[in-house]
Amino acid sequence: MGRAGRASYNQPMCGIVGYAGGRQAVPILLDGLKRLEYRGYDSAGVAVLADGKIGLKRSVGKLANLDALLALTPMSGFMGLGHTRWATHGGPSEVNAHPHVDCAGDLAVIHNGIIENHAELKADLSAAGHVFKSATDTEVLSHLIEEALKHQEPSAAREADLTAAIRQALMKVRGAYALGVIWNQVPGTIVAAKSDSPLVIGLGIGENFMASDVPALLKHTRSVVYLEDGEFAVMSGERCSFLDRQGRAVEKAATLIEWDDAAAEKAGYNHFMLKEIYEQPRALENTLRGRLLPLNRGVLERESGMTTEYLRAITGVHIVACGTSWHAGIVGKYLLERYAGLGTQVETASEFRYRKPVLSPSTLVIALSQSGETADTLAAARLAQQAGLKVLAISNTIGSAISRSADYNLPTRCGPECGVASTKAFAGQLGTLALLTMHLASLRGALQEITALEWAAQLLTLPELLRQTLGLNEEVRDIARAFAASEHFLYIGRGVNYPTALEGALKLKEISYIHAEGFPAGEMKHGPLALIDPNLPIVAVATQSETFEKTLSNIEEARARGARIIALVTRGERRLNGKAERVLELPPVGEFLSPLLNAVPLQLLAYHIADFRGCDVDQPRNLAKSVTVE
Repeated sequence: MGRAGRASYNQPMCGIVGYAGGRQAVPILLDGLKRLEYRGYDSAGVAVLADGKIGLKRSVGKLANLDALLALTPMSGFMGLGHTRWATHGGPSEVNAHPHVDCAGDLAVIHNGIIENHAELKADLSAAGHVFKSATDTEVLSHLIEEALKHQEPSAAREADLTAAIRQALMKVRGAYALGVIWNQVPGTIVAAKSDSPLVIGLGIGENFMASDVPALLKHTRSVVYLEDGEFAVMSGERCSFLDRQGRAVEKAATLIEWDDAAAEKAGYNHFMLKEIYEQPRALENTLRGRLLPLNRGVLERESGMTTEYLRAITGVHIVACGTSWHAGIVGKYLLERYAGLGTQVETASEFRYRKPVLSPSTLVIALSQSGETADTLAAARLAQQAGLKVLAISNTIGSAISRSADYNLPTRCGPECGVASTKAFAGQLGTLALLTMHLASLRGALQEITALEWAAQLLTLPELLRQTLGLNEEVRDIARAFAASEHFLYIGRGVNYPTALEGALKLKEISYIHAEGFPAGEMKHGPLALIDPNLPIVAVATQSETFEKTLSNIEEARARGARIIALVTRGERRLNGKAERVLELPPVGEFLSPLLNAVPLQLLAYHIADFRGCDVDQPRNLAKSVTVE
């Protein structure tokens, strides 16, 4: 089975939904899968148990195709499983879509993860007479369970037989899994199991649910139980019990989710991404709420679990992250070094985990992840823990793998983010890192309380400043229309806004498929200037800073070579008028908090360009929301 420290098994997360209760299962399964579409998928299917038989419907492509198939050949039944697949073993096809069944069609399985030893297991099972229909690793599970059941002496408690067979099958598996199983011998019962892939159980009245993520459940229940690695859930409409790896009963406490059903919907916006860009002021308010004052009174200690003594003993910080979270981590480095006096390293988690980092026992490792399921970040955190270091998780997902395995937690509290391209989670990460910096600096005597209070007051103004910045949307849309045909972009910034430039470039390439690069503005003459011609737009983050004059010189260098300049400046700045083709004026804010505002027009620019180009904004090609594979 999967073990701690082996998170590389996971894959971009498939959508998993299960239902047992008194209502028709298919509408509930389809609704849940639609709420998980943001994860990315290439096929979908459902299995429903009724009258002792398992009905199976699968299709390639979007859920609309499965909807149409079910409209032509409806399925009735009060329990079932649903799945959206992201292909890893075997290409997208109906036969490779989940659920998968055993030889007799009596048992159906849905699965998220990767079975690393599926080839050898398949060979053994084929030799034992099992016939495989797909190229997937998942189908091995249905036949493994079938084989285990075949060698069991049937008991009066067939539910226990199924659970024992699943446990026995999983003992032979190397890899990651979140799975749900139904069997025609135990109508009304679903058995779920998890290792290194996320799985959550929803508790209802006269009905219960399972899913790979909370949004699939919110329409029906806010009471959930997160399964830990090696745990099982045995659920029917009337009850739900939990077992450990050895089959022993486990008591699990339910968590009440504060999001409501509407929080996972588009709320009238054309895309989740645009909705989430506009949710950033509220998201930041939630991140800051109750955490700013009183300073030095243990607010963050109580919430995170870190003691004052531990925080004062820290001599350095190491941030591990991927993608957008990595960019937020670089901003955190500038903050922590400047204000808290703590030497800070920021590293891409996939690189950190495969080298031999030299880490002091007094180093705090921060695992930064929007989903809390990022495989490389999880593995990097575990590597640090194995070296005896403490890990602080900063994540938007309470109950995620990283948050559960970390020693300390500071959730960003942004609410669900459905668009693949992260926006409000980035704002939450920046806000949380600013809070942590302020707290550490004050606690360690690097920042006088009066200065910290002034910074706290400035942080409190940021949600309103974000709302003002969103007022640039129509200007940005006009710029996007003018530049949507461009095939290359350069983004430049200095200091704390160098990572802002990186993030702007990432957003554009993620959703518009335009080649974009971010550079420190001072590096232009060391290579990137060779790329400049009159067809190349340059987005310059040039808001007020200690290095504004130097950034201005870098813009002049690019302009002299014919570049088309789009500049972000602080309101009232006139020195770029007549030099930049387009200028966006942002509200004034301190330099080291400016990335929170500057990211917004860059997000909007990427969004509108992608929209003008007809791209699938919320589900860009080749990407998934939570990257749980290396």
